[in-house]
Amino acid sequence: MFGIQTRDVAEDFNSWRRTLRNTPTVSMPMNNHNIMYNTGKSLFNVHLMSVKFEDLYGFMVEGNVDDVNVLNEVRERIREQGRVWWALEASKGANWYLQPKISSNEGVISVTSLKLSVLTNTITLRRLIRKGVPPVLRPKIWLSVSGAAKKRSTVPETYYDELIRATEGKTTPATRQIDHDLPRTFPCHPWLNSDKGQASLRRVLVGYSFRDSEVGYCQGLNYVAALLLLVMKTEEDAFWMLAVLLENVLVSDCYTDTLSGCHVEQRVFKDLLAKKCPRIAAHLEAMGFDVSLVATEWFLCLFSKSLPSETTLRVWDILFNEGANVLFRVALAIFKMREDDLLRIQHIGDVIDILQTTTHHLYDPDELLTFAFDKIGSMPTNTITKERKKQETVVLAELDQRTRRLSSLKMDG
Repeated sequence: MFGIQTRDVAEDFNSWRRTLRNTPTVSMPMNNHNIMYNTGKSLFNVHLMSVKFEDLYGFMVEGNVDDVNVLNEVRERIREQGRVWWALEASKGANWYLQPKISSNEGVISVTSLKLSVLTNTITLRRLIRKGVPPVLRPKIWLSVSGAAKKRSTVPETYYDELIRATEGKTTPATRQIDHDLPRTFPCHPWLNSDKGQASLRRVLVGYSFRDSEVGYCQGLNYVAALLLLVMKTEEDAFWMLAVLLENVLVSDCYTDTLSGCHVEQRVFKDLLAKKCPRIAAHLEAMGFDVSLVATEWFLCLFSKSLPSETTLRVWDILFNEGANVLFRVALAIFKMREDDLLRIQHIGDVIDILQTTTHHLYDPDELLTFAFDKIGSMPTNTITKERKKQETVVLAELDQRTRRLSSLKMDG
């Protein structure tokens, strides 16, 4: 009963959106946005004025009028892309994209004895997904291409409800940390900051912590699960997307106690930065700047704390279809976009400021993804896999050495 009553978060979320729209504000409508201008500003500096506006997923964002104009353009491109998807549904049939998935290696699809229609649909789908999945189709597309729907089909239909009932009233180190993090998870989003929103997020996170006790809960997953809830609309769908993400899409051990998988990814990224952006890498190294200062949060939160919501979800569109290597491309693109500025500065704090300002204002997903796929060059999956294996050996050796050292200190004490 408990699980069934709380599976669908869409009604609660949409109710909050209706309340927000009906709440009077000092606002000025502009292309379907509610833009609240700070008073006392000169009209002659309208493009520099600080404005607040609601983005596609209900986040209140502060920027300038140019940011709003970019979001308007993005919304129009989303509508245009939606028309492309609907046209394909009309010509190929509904759910044409729910076909067997063909694995690819950095854009090269290996095919043996496959029907031409399946191959054509796979190529078409990858191209469409890179241009963006319409928000209304994201739940169905993500469940299919990620393998989450297949994963869910291997257990009884009542699995999630029974899991939630089984966790009621139980306290673990994971549940205590989850309860601590809930109020800090996107506190500026009214639904996620409401009692109902936090209750839904808690059930998803606690449920998964019991499903995989080795992962349990790791800070960063709260942001990932929160955004999944806003996209998927039901707790159960968000839960299965989180499960497939941690168990199949990302490299293993990214969120375990040692974060060994995350350490591996950071080392691989540092190596890629030296190869793809050698001038930036050399300059940052001379300054003593460790890229993990910014990249760790990017990879643990999958950019959900750094990029605007629709830009993050465009990255996730590709992540769920093509795999975790897109995270490297996006991280490299962020550095590459600001190469000239980064090469001019001499202070570590300025590096962080530039990267944070850049990510927070990347309202145009196409700008970021164009850099990621057109300006970075080839990144074969096999090459990255080999680098991961090499770095994994180093990371595990370092963790083992640290464990031995701590154990020795305890014995001495």
